[in-house]
Amino acid sequence: MKVLRTALAASLLALPVALAAQDVKTDFDKAFNFQTVKTYSIKIGTTWGNEISERRVLGEFDQAIAAKGWKKVEANADIDVVLHGATQKKHDVNTFYAGGGYGYYRGFGGMGTTSTSVTEYTVGTLVVDMFDAKTKNLVFRGTASDELSDKAEKNQQKVEKASAKMFKNFPPVVKK
Repeated sequence: MKVLRTALAASLLALPVALAAQDVKTDFDKAFNFQTVKTYSIKIGTTWGNEISERRVLGEFDQAIAAKGWKKVEANADIDVVLHGATQKKHDVNTFYAGGGYGYYRGFGGMGTTSTSVTEYTVGTLVVDMFDAKTKNLVFRGTASDELSDKAEKNQQKVEKASAKMFKNFPPVVKK
């Protein structure tokens, strides 16, 4: 019985990690014709305080956009791509109740134990904004949020996954 309770407690504590999946969303201006775009520029707009990570993210999204057939230029681009990053500390609280053999559910008020754990984790959010260089209007926004790892390689894999999801159906086409 004790093994079952321990297994149950462990699975309940692991649940928040399983639920914290990568969230990628996109939106675009349906009046803008992305088929006319040939060139882009790209830069970091809001830094997140890790220059190495910023270069990696910039490189990943630069590569993802170039793979769509657009050419990167330093001046007079059709689209200006601006990346913004932020991190936020979050907390997860889990309480596990282990009652005695004749607990409250039978009306006897048995002895039991309560165990509460608090887990702190960091969520990173990346915003990819694309502006029409002529009008300065926002024409595309992609956002990706995920729990960050202490390992740079894992975070790089998450960035690659986010760019693949974000640009899977890019450039967007308005359905008539």
